[in-house]
Amino acid sequence: MTRRKLVAGNWKMNGDRAALGELVAIAAAGTGTIEVAVAVPATLIAPAVALVPGFAIGGEDVHPADTGPHTGCLSAAMLKEAGAGFCIVGHSERRADCHETDAEVKAKAEALHRHAMRAILCVGETLAERDAGRAEAVVTAQIAGSLPGGAAADWLSIAYEPVWAIGTGRTPTVDDVAAMHGAIRAKLRALIGAEADAMRILYGGSVTAENAAALLHAGDVDGALVGGASLTAAKFVPIIEAA
Repeated sequence: MTRRKLVAGNWKMNGDRAALGELVAIAAAGTGTIEVAVAVPATLIAPAVALVPGFAIGGEDVHPADTGPHTGCLSAAMLKEAGAGFCIVGHSERRADCHETDAEVKAKAEALHRHAMRAILCVGETLAERDAGRAEAVVTAQIAGSLPGGAAADWLSIAYEPVWAIGTGRTPTVDDVAAMHGAIRAKLRALIGAEADAMRILYGGSVTAENAAALLHAGDVDGALVGGASLTAAKFVPIIEAA
């Protein structure tokens, strides 16, 4: 099955209004065959949408509840009102730093779906888990625990991000990435049947212009979730072009 590749940026806790000019060139790099999107800090969602109307701007996290006494948190409705069309959930930094569980990640994805927003659901193993030979078991267990009800390709993508490769410059081999993406696809088939063949599985973990072509054309790799390299058009556009 042909799946349109998605190259998504994640600005994390970086950027200000002055940096938004980078989005103009990034948005222009998208084509009919490649979908491009960027998740920005919540303070930048509205001005980003105003600057590049029609381009996919998203949030970096969401609270599972629609309203309530959750100081400092943002609901899916709030993100949508600001102009976000999608949101990242379960990023490894949130799982580690904020101790998010699979159940919480699942609830966040379901909150986005309730408000007709798309989700990029992240999974991945640590270096210790990979060295212990448990990488595939860890990742497929995260899929099973985090996959939201009603999971479907029209609103959900999976991002595989080996934790040990994020921001380190280290990457798995192309064969390692293809094998893990294949295992994720197989697990999705076991959980949601034929719908799994339409769902995009992105790779995230120190993606650069130099390694993008090899990684993004490996088996079952349908795009990328890009961190630091998405902050500037000079670094991000070559990754889009490689896809």
